[in-house]
Amino acid sequence: MRADDDAHTPVPDPVLRLRGVGKEFFGTSVLREIDLTLFPGQVHALVGENGAGKSTLMKVVAGVHRPDTGTIELDGAPVSFATPLDAQRAGVATVFQEFNLLPDRSVAENVYLGREPLRRGMVDRRRLHADTSRLLDDLGLTSITPWTRVGSLSVAQQQVVEIVKAVSYDARIISMDEPTAALAEQEVALLYELVGRLRDRGVAILYVSHRLQEIYDLADTITVLKDGNHMLTAPAAEVSPDRLVRTMVGRDFAGFFPDKPADTVSGELSGELSGELSGEVAGEVPGEVRLALEGAGNSMVDGIDLEVRAGEIVALAGLQGSGRTEIAHGVFGIAPFTRGRMTVDGQPVRVRTPRQGVRHRLALVTEDRKSEGLALGQSVLANARLVLDAVLPRASDRRARGVPGVLRSLAVPASTVASARDVEVQYLSGGNQQKVVLAKWLVTEPRVIVLDEPTRGIDVGAKRAVYDLMRTLTAEGTAVLLISSELPEVVAMADRVLVLRDGRVAGELPGGSDEETIMALATGAA
Repeated sequence: MRADDDAHTPVPDPVLRLRGVGKEFFGTSVLREIDLTLFPGQVHALVGENGAGKSTLMKVVAGVHRPDTGTIELDGAPVSFATPLDAQRAGVATVFQEFNLLPDRSVAENVYLGREPLRRGMVDRRRLHADTSRLLDDLGLTSITPWTRVGSLSVAQQQVVEIVKAVSYDARIISMDEPTAALAEQEVALLYELVGRLRDRGVAILYVSHRLQEIYDLADTITVLKDGNHMLTAPAAEVSPDRLVRTMVGRDFAGFFPDKPADTVSGELSGELSGELSGEVAGEVPGEVRLALEGAGNSMVDGIDLEVRAGEIVALAGLQGSGRTEIAHGVFGIAPFTRGRMTVDGQPVRVRTPRQGVRHRLALVTEDRKSEGLALGQSVLANARLVLDAVLPRASDRRARGVPGVLRSLAVPASTVASARDVEVQYLSGGNQQKVVLAKWLVTEPRVIVLDEPTRGIDVGAKRAVYDLMRTLTAEGTAVLLISSELPEVVAMADRVLVLRDGRVAGELPGGSDEETIMALATGAA
């Protein structure tokens, strides 16, 4: 322990310290002179836009990459991790955003995978379960048992299993990369509780998140990276949201969400997007019903009535499992409605497959862009043409010529647009991957676009690009159905909010309604 000169109170010695760490790939510098200090029993948030260097820095700490310059100190002594296993043996564990679990095996088998206790050359299952049970008990996790099959757990519980696996290495430092990215609002509480318990046990936590509320809820200290540079390290209590966003992206927090437009549109759009999308809808006055459901239902939802009008954003809010995504799947024909009535532009339709949905000028941006929205091993151009080539081949070549303009209008970097034929999507940042998904649908010239968690796991700069796109689309007369677990996003962007509970519409609220009212309807408290 050392003394704090100002407060005259003991301050713990740092458990991990990075001094002047730098990293290059193929001659390009991605980290420059990074200093980072982690203390036991504290949560240190690492924030920045996609491409700022957060993931690379985490991989340096985890032993995936070795720094080209600078030093790493563990308990004051220089260390060098040649592999992630070296880092784990030293008590440094990392929980990456992508789960690394075997769904058909038990919790215990996943926690101790490759390190199973043996007895007479065989796996000692009694000890395996006892050791896992002790870990779960120590962390107060009573809802999970060692023998539960991982595939039967919720996403939040699977995230917990990843963290338990990290703790099983006797980790004193745990790095978490977007641990709530795939969690619904009510599931985040479980993660918060677990982080609190780890902090109380003296574990140092390096926490990466794009959700500003999480940062202020959990972090003791904040470090901001921008373009591979160390911009700021300060106590969380001393960094206002406005200062944080301005340091990350150079824009005030007040400008995070674009203003809502007037009731009518002029049809004059800025940027190249207006020229690349169909002129058929440009300049229309919002008001015509683009999409309507009357008593729609399937095995997951029932009695759904909704309308989305031209130039309007209607948000579906509710807890996980309330039926939000199921409505999107019904509209687009993934899980077709089996009862009720659906109309598009006033015409009754029966959408039984996504292919039919596309032909009715519908688009669906799914919540999981990597597994459902992209072909990661293919180029930007190939991904942007996926729907055109598969469903609308006659219009494919004509509309595909507009892909570069659409990408530029979405603020995709010029270097990526210029080499769209060659750059594989897997090498883009999360924000730019999401922009490619959006481009894939925009070139189909949809009349109705359903956005399911469109800003999940992307930085604040990329979020603003998505919000600007939504405003541009509605100005052109497109109807937008927004599904989001981030209530500030719902409140700021939606013209109307439909709150779902148990597969039904619990109520409708005007845009700008407060978060408490939305949650009261979602939980049945209203």
